[in-house]
Amino acid sequence: MAVTNRRKARDSGDVEARPSSEPSGPHYRRYSQPFAGRLGANQAYVVEGGTSEDDHVLHHAPDATPHMSFWELMDMRPIKNLDLWKAALIEGIGTLLFVYITIWVNISPDTAPAAPTTRYGGFDNATFLGPLIGGITNLVFITLFITSFGAISGSHFNPLITFATFCARLCSLPRLILYVAAQIGGGALAGLLVRASWGGRDFKVGGCWLFTDIVPPREIFVVELVSATLLLFLAFGVGLDPRQAKIIGPALGPFMVGLSVGTMSFASAFARYGYGGAGLNPARSQTPPTPS
Repeated sequence: MAVTNRRKARDSGDVEARPSSEPSGPHYRRYSQPFAGRLGANQAYVVEGGTSEDDHVLHHAPDATPHMSFWELMDMRPIKNLDLWKAALIEGIGTLLFVYITIWVNISPDTAPAAPTTRYGGFDNATFLGPLIGGITNLVFITLFITSFGAISGSHFNPLITFATFCARLCSLPRLILYVAAQIGGGALAGLLVRASWGGRDFKVGGCWLFTDIVPPREIFVVELVSATLLLFLAFGVGLDPRQAKIIGPALGPFMVGLSVGTMSFASAFARYGYGGAGLNPARSQTPPTPS
């Protein structure tokens, strides 16, 4: 009868108080640390200040607002914030997992691929197929990782993104230091796991190889510089610009960032034979040499 009465009350729009004899389930505190540099959120999860609660948050995490002053940006006191260390730990774990899976899905023996033919150029062999697979998987994995880790760490997984958000005053100096250290460490551990999975060191990875006897490094430097700059413009435009919040929003933002990275990793990889494409992520680019 009690169940029926509750159902009737619910259907009629009334709210019935829970009897005191009915045990209540455990109450969990749901909390997401505001972070102006959260990738894919377009600054939707920030605080503006002006209230005591906001001021308390900004005292421990000054990058919870996009309106940091220079001194707040450089203030090292928030490094004592335990939540920041937790976020950095998750960032390192996320980088490890992301780097490992994106390497493993695009790994190949450490030999130069077959040269392009004069008829089809680089469109009919591994110099085109490998970057195509890498671009598609980057799109999928980056979208999933940003969606999964965004509420915890901001989902950078890339020192380039973290340093850029610091320069844009969206990331404090303590977070920059902890995040970059965690990202580099996670990438190095991923390299060791790849070596253990492959059973040796003789492998190459898309975006991380260059045969200098075929392509001069000075020419590839230009490709890397332009590709990294373009990636930053795209990532900020679709994932960090608050003016895009109503157009793109936090739901579509991760996909757009993934699309940007996937497109760049594919577009930069097959035009020049002997070059595996732009690295775009220092934590990933330093990984294949790590096991050596």
